[in-house]
Amino acid sequence: MQLRTHHHYPSRRSSVIARNMVATSQPLAAQAGLSMLTRGGNAVDAAIATAITLTLVEPTGCGLGSDAFAILWDGSELHGLNASGRSPAGWSAERFAGMDSVPYRGWESVTVPGAVSGWVALSERFGKLPFAQLFEPAITYAETGFPVSPVIASLWARGGKALADQPGFAANFLPGGKAPAAGEIFANPAMARTLRLIAETKGCAFYEGELAETIEAFAIEHGAALRVSDLAAHKADWCGTISRSFDDVTLHEIPPNGQGIAALMALGILEHTNIRDLDADDPQAFHLQIEAMKLALRDTETFVTDIEHMTQVTVDDMLDDGYLAERAKLIDTGKATDFGAGAPKKGGTVYLTAADASGMMVSFIQSNYAGFGSGVTVPGTGIHLQNRGAGFSLDLGSQNVVAPNKRPFHTIIPAFLMSGGEPLMSFGVMGGPMQAQGHLQMTLRTQLWGQDPQMAADAPRWRVTEGLGVACETTLPEATLTKLRDMGHALEMEAPDNAFGFGGAQLIYRLDNGAYAGGSEPRKDGQVVGF
Repeated sequence: MQLRTHHHYPSRRSSVIARNMVATSQPLAAQAGLSMLTRGGNAVDAAIATAITLTLVEPTGCGLGSDAFAILWDGSELHGLNASGRSPAGWSAERFAGMDSVPYRGWESVTVPGAVSGWVALSERFGKLPFAQLFEPAITYAETGFPVSPVIASLWARGGKALADQPGFAANFLPGGKAPAAGEIFANPAMARTLRLIAETKGCAFYEGELAETIEAFAIEHGAALRVSDLAAHKADWCGTISRSFDDVTLHEIPPNGQGIAALMALGILEHTNIRDLDADDPQAFHLQIEAMKLALRDTETFVTDIEHMTQVTVDDMLDDGYLAERAKLIDTGKATDFGAGAPKKGGTVYLTAADASGMMVSFIQSNYAGFGSGVTVPGTGIHLQNRGAGFSLDLGSQNVVAPNKRPFHTIIPAFLMSGGEPLMSFGVMGGPMQAQGHLQMTLRTQLWGQDPQMAADAPRWRVTEGLGVACETTLPEATLTKLRDMGHALEMEAPDNAFGFGGAQLIYRLDNGAYAGGSEPRKDGQVVGF
């Protein structure tokens, strides 16, 4: 890739170029990962240390009660890891009888957290440094405190207002009865102790021992179903990847229960259009991407669930080239169409990517789902639990209907690009329903239109909502917006600093000489760091 030196879009940043690199949404976490590389660790060590630190410094997006997924290039082979948890054994559709949906907050939205198991699995198989060493930056920050960053402070205040009444939340996250302001020092000694227990036992304390027992006791106190037996039964799965090519590049995603297949389907649909003849910011290019994404999301929301429960159609069915060609024929090149596509609820997530001089590259994502997840925070531990149960359906005819020991539909997805059997780009765009849409936009901007990672991250974004609705950043040119409205798109204008709406991109692109070019989301607090 030849880097451009002139950016089309307003930005305070340029791509960072280095041989070893970490990119994520919070600077202290990025530097925690980089410190592992300087100590002789590899990209996996850096990714895990970054992920651990993010649970403390960006609690609005993730925590020790999160799920996680990863795609990893080990230098010769690509691997996919699904570290998402399942529903408690005590859950069934009958438990939620009379409700319109699984609750979005509180104990009845809590599924087994998988992130800790993901750290353990990655470290055991690919890490170089001792597992406990990866916790050192986070433990130090938890004990001595860290200054809260600006975007996260804003999200913290918003979450504090919504979740103050959830069990354990205020005692852990609202010192003195309020959320910490930007620059204010926040410490969490209880979480430091928890991190030490996880580090010393390689996660066993979390899934079988003292921490698991504490979680169960709090669940019983509130009439919730989660038990030590649910935690002990959990395991992370090496699941491989699913993929779709566009010309000479191949986009890889994690198989369902995630929405990554939507990005692959949209890319496959676009392969059967004239998008290659258009410029990146041509209104027609926006139109084609929007229509392809609507088609892909409709199918994803209808058919995707825990892959063990996908009985109506298979992944191969959904990615069949003949099928995608037929879907492409439904696109009216001059008019927006309501394909009945919807979108999952907005959520809170963190994404990171790391790469090292040996060629190892890691694409990693972990999330609470909504900001602060369920809001449930286990006293004395610093553990706040995700609300992934809200991803289930209560429609008994749906493949994604709630059931015991089942993974729900998931929004969080890491991405990875390959070309000619070689790694090209490790990237992700955190942010609920924006993620698959962001993957499509980043892939086309970097590969079809030759934009460098920072330029692609800076570019104005759009997001399909429902029906003919499309959320657009106010930075899109007025002429483009006028043309899209003329085509029938129902545009909803949102500021680029919308915390979740347009996601948070982090990208590491491998150059021909083995060095990397990295881009970090200008809408977030984060950065690319390297040496």
